[in-house]
Amino acid sequence: MYDVIVIGAGVSGCAVARELSRYRLRTAVLERACDVCGGTSKANSGVVHAGYDAKPGSLKAKLNVEGSRMMEALSKELDFPYKRNGSLVLCFDEKDLPALRKLYDQGQENGVEGLEILSKEQLKKLEPHVSDRAVAALHAPAGGIVCPFGLTLALAENAAENGVEFRFETEVLKIEKTETGYRIFTDRGTLDARAVVNAAGVYADRFHNMVSEEKIHITPRKGEYCLMDRKVGGLVSHTIFQLPTVYGKGVLVTPTVHGNLLAGPTAIDVEDPESVNTTSEGLEDVMRRAALSVDDLPVKQVITSFAGLRAHEDGNDFIIGQAKGASGFFDAAGIESPGLTCAPALGKYLAKLILEYLPADEKPDFIARRKGIPSMALASLEEKKRLIKENPLYANVICRCELVTEGEILDAIHRPLGATTLDGVKWRTRAGMGRCQAGFCSPKVVEILARELGRDMSEIRKNDGGSRFLTGYDKDGIDG
Repeated sequence: MYDVIVIGAGVSGCAVARELSRYRLRTAVLERACDVCGGTSKANSGVVHAGYDAKPGSLKAKLNVEGSRMMEALSKELDFPYKRNGSLVLCFDEKDLPALRKLYDQGQENGVEGLEILSKEQLKKLEPHVSDRAVAALHAPAGGIVCPFGLTLALAENAAENGVEFRFETEVLKIEKTETGYRIFTDRGTLDARAVVNAAGVYADRFHNMVSEEKIHITPRKGEYCLMDRKVGGLVSHTIFQLPTVYGKGVLVTPTVHGNLLAGPTAIDVEDPESVNTTSEGLEDVMRRAALSVDDLPVKQVITSFAGLRAHEDGNDFIIGQAKGASGFFDAAGIESPGLTCAPALGKYLAKLILEYLPADEKPDFIARRKGIPSMALASLEEKKRLIKENPLYANVICRCELVTEGEILDAIHRPLGATTLDGVKWRTRAGMGRCQAGFCSPKVVEILARELGRDMSEIRKNDGGSRFLTGYDKDGIDG
């Protein structure tokens, strides 16, 4: 019997788990993927939104502004990459200036600091490569960028260090109400909990509707992205948006915290909650629309593309709190953009509601800080010397594109909730995220994973399911 079971190890589920880990509660997180951040949270823009475009008075608006304000301090506490680079919303026609002013007014009502509307001259001075077609822009200095993997992993690792149990490759099949709480049926057995947190992304409506008399509906909304090489990452310094539409904030162009340039996403409603394939049409649309914002967009510098799904709920706002007619069942449903930004505030908000239902004392020994994996690519010369002196494997470069060493990879494998797959190493260290996209380093990373995990190399996977690299050895079983 657990006190709380969280369904989903995305950024929302991990933020709630981290907040609950402050208290004397037996908490578990169930995740059907083999690692943290395996669903919606892994494929997004990594943008920390300022909070000007959410409807005033909505839960989105409240949590967006609060989460944005919390992010910098949290990044220092949990040691993950974050940068406050500011954002710009471009207006391409003077007849649309009232819509830009409306965004400004909404931002003011939501409590966003520092908003200003820039003239074309002011805009070009701030961002010389912005399209000449732009006539004005809304400037939000409070906007930022973050690593989605870094944030989610930091929350999860800190939660685990404080006693939260994570069960990966555990798919929830059914939930039933019991006299003491809820019984959760998984493909790995049955678990009981006094309270449940439903942070299941595009599947959140499925679990909500199993226990609540008031039904909800979530539509998976696909977004495709193009990622460009770090050599062009400085083309713009701000996150560049276009005036939003009914489908969201549109295609953006932004630097990433790791120095790349990112363009996307599209916004296409799909029926299949597993539809994360990219399409030639979608990627062409991304680059065409991104080129409206930034002149001379370096199309030939695209090194990879990917797609993710957003959990769009019909009511167009987050659903957070106890489900109707289901005491102790707490939703974190319909968490689409700006969900990544909202995560720190969402975790606190939902944990507070859970503690009102399930009172618990704070732990006197709660560990508030977490240290991330050292980066040899970013370390000073003195720091590099110190790390190599402590462990010579920090001098053995495995990923040349991103300058990732064997010492960093070993840290990724052996830390709390350590990597067990090639993608797990990539998300924690960036080994394989460079221009060659793991073309050179993947065999060595597979070898290191097998050695450190005590497995045969043929057992090492790229990520989930049957994504193994090797099926055997060339000379095995050869007869005559």
